Amino acid sequence: MDDTEQIRQLIEDGYCCISIVTHEEQYALQILREVAIDLGREMLIWSVAGGVRKGILPDSLFVDNTETPATGLYHLADAEPHSICVTLDLAEHLKGGLTLRAWRDLIDSFDKNRSTLVMIDNGDTLPEVAKSYTRRFEISFPDEKELKDLTRKTLQRFHRYNPIEVAITQKGLDTIVRNLRGLSRRQAERIIIDTVAGDKRFDDDDINTVIAGKRRMLHRDSLLEYIETPLDLSEIGGMRRLKRWLNQRQDSFAPKAVEFGLAPPKGVLMLGVQGAGKSLCAKAISAAWQQPLLRLDPGTLYNSYIGNSERNLRQALKQCEMMSPVILWIDEIEKGFASAASQSTDGGLSKRLFGTLLTWMQERQAPVFVAATANDIEALPPELLRKGRFDEIFFVDLPKPDVRQEIFAIHLKKRKRLAEKFDLDVLADASEGYSGSEIEQAVVSALHEAYAGKTGLDTERILSALNGSPPLSVTLAERIQALRAWAEGRCVPAD
Repeated sequence: MDDTEQIRQLIEDGYCCISIVTHEEQYALQILREVAIDLGREMLIWSVAGGVRKGILPDSLFVDNTETPATGLYHLADAEPHSICVTLDLAEHLKGGLTLRAWRDLIDSFDKNRSTLVMIDNGDTLPEVAKSYTRRFEISFPDEKELKDLTRKTLQRFHRYNPIEVAITQKGLDTIVRNLRGLSRRQAERIIIDTVAGDKRFDDDDINTVIAGKRRMLHRDSLLEYIETPLDLSEIGGMRRLKRWLNQRQDSFAPKAVEFGLAPPKGVLMLGVQGAGKSLCAKAISAAWQQPLLRLDPGTLYNSYIGNSERNLRQALKQCEMMSPVILWIDEIEKGFASAASQSTDGGLSKRLFGTLLTWMQERQAPVFVAATANDIEALPPELLRKGRFDEIFFVDLPKPDVRQEIFAIHLKKRKRLAEKFDLDVLADASEGYSGSEIEQAVVSALHEAYAGKTGLDTERILSALNGSPPLSVTLAERIQALRAWAEGRCVPAD
């Protein structure tokens, strides 16, 4: 069912209070007007800006002296039975006193006369007592059919005041609409307007503009960060088992794979030593599979308002599903849910968030591949490591000598140097215990020294850089050894 059908069902089922937390206020009002007309019910709307007014006609007059929340609610209580009454941004006024009392009296009245109060708010600030009476409703993201219609209407409306030329192919339009998935209606409309506002033209060349606009929108308005992935698996040294696993599943999202009896892969958890290349692997998966990469930082989920953090996570996961197939990268997952593994001091928030994530990982149907990375095994809740959450758990260890040679060659090539001119055997021996990122930093440091000294880069300069910076495996030797001991028998070696 679409949003209109679901709202109608809730109202017909007799819910006396429905809560909609959204930034798309006008869309919510539109579907409520459609439901009111379809059911033949009276509709009233209250806001602190003007008070109560008839809701079917957007330009109807306000009722005098109904601007305050309490007086507005008392006026709504006099609505005829089976009415649909809507409040805009009321939740923040229900902290107590006369307004909360009026609201509770209104709910009791509506429960008896089969009326419905629909609260549209921009934030989840309802007090707990109000939530116990309220049925929550989540506005959906638009699907491709709705996005195509929204694009057409937005262009027509813009054209009335600023004439534009539309010269887009059907393939180009389909690509643009597909790249608008996962955005709200307001966000998608804003991107379309921004795309045509400059050159007054809408054509296939605007595809990259739309993608760039979506990236900016996600960075600004979303908990998800759109990551550009210029590298592929060949730019990562070692990890042969992980690469083979990924290559075998590269086409598992295609319809033919489903017909063959395969389900899309769920994801991988990459545990291991810091700097060994786990984050690089997440980026490389996206590039190798040619799917967008979205990064979820668990730290951005937490909100000071009770309930908002859980809503943030639900919205982020819902957005991922709308944009699928997609790679969801949860970097250092233990940092966001560390308290879920112990006696939390945050009122159980970490455990609730973790429970929401686990349920989604277990039950999701959309092809969202989760690439999670972690450095601290002890901070991970044991439920996360259970089979079924991920297809496989890989342990990324410090690179072996042959892999260290490969890593040196990769980073020298990136900096326009021929690896054959360097003694990779000597460099590999000298970098025992170094991670991939530490090897890269040694190359970079040697380059800086060579540039400052106006000389060329050679093996000796890289050796000097290695000797001047001891690896993490020396300073954290006991911790890394414990990590390896834990992973033995529990994880698949990445290399």
